[in-house]
Amino acid sequence: MLLPLSIEAAERGVVPDVAVRWAIRRLLRARLKAERAAGAEDLDAFVAWMADGPVAEATGDANAQHYAVPPAFFEAALGPWLKYSCGYWPTGVETLAKAEETMLGMTAARAGVEDGMRVLDLGCGWGSFTLWVASQMPGVQVHAVSNSAPQRAYIERACVARGLRNVRVTTCDVNVFDPGERYDRVVSVEMFEHVRNWPTLFERVAGWLEPAGRFFQHVFCHRSLAYRFEVRGDAPDPSDWMARHFFTGGLMPAFALPESVPGPLTVERQWRVDGTHYARTCEAWLANVDGARDAVLDVLGPDPELARRRYHRWRLFFLACAELFGFRGGDEWFVAHTLLGRR
Repeated sequence: MLLPLSIEAAERGVVPDVAVRWAIRRLLRARLKAERAAGAEDLDAFVAWMADGPVAEATGDANAQHYAVPPAFFEAALGPWLKYSCGYWPTGVETLAKAEETMLGMTAARAGVEDGMRVLDLGCGWGSFTLWVASQMPGVQVHAVSNSAPQRAYIERACVARGLRNVRVTTCDVNVFDPGERYDRVVSVEMFEHVRNWPTLFERVAGWLEPAGRFFQHVFCHRSLAYRFEVRGDAPDPSDWMARHFFTGGLMPAFALPESVPGPLTVERQWRVDGTHYARTCEAWLANVDGARDAVLDVLGPDPELARRRYHRWRLFFLACAELFGFRGGDEWFVAHTLLGRR
């Protein structure tokens, strides 16, 4: 297993990737055993825990861990659409750019987005879906929302550069967000993993939909387990490394979790995107940061030692995600697409 000393060495970049990957797979097997023993398949109990809390926890930590990182880092790591979420790699798709575009098109199609609609992009990230759908469907009006001022600035610059006039961007904590208007579609890509209280937010989303509107949710998930990412104390612990540095306040949904959430929304259709697509996406991100190492180090700060640690920490994050989603052929952890409408 990875010990604190081994984590320290890995964060300094002195542990070979092959050894890191082996250790990650051992941790994944241990996590599955521990979560099953803790009753993580009891989705009703998990929903009850979700409902007894704020919409989202540790939003400031999540923002600092991911979304307050300079845009130049993500421009180096991600593809041209800056899609910080799973791509889609069917036969014939060999580049990250094409995988991004293929998933963006799939998202729009499965959400049922049509030209002329009003669309809320809830948790828009760097604006990949917003910018793609706004450019592909000029009659669509997109309201993009994130908790990051740098993301808003990036999207607004991109709109000017592309001549897009059908996009509006809001910076807001999801705990207090209230648009005061209705939409034909609400689309959320990899935001609900940062949301604790799905029942409350589902109820709010229902109130933001037109009567015939639909909510499309894209989350990564486990096939049957729902569990939290928790920091387990002050001392370094390999079992909470992800929660400590990248996913504070986050959760791993189960595929069936949306069906277990009571309230005004009902699941109309679900799709699985097997985990190998996300694993391949993460491997592409890893290759990108490796290929731009010097530039990435410059972006990650003026202190050379701290920049190197941050660089290797991001490498570990991409390695961990690649191994998680590739585990057991991508059938253990994967991506869920869920289309919901009013009951």
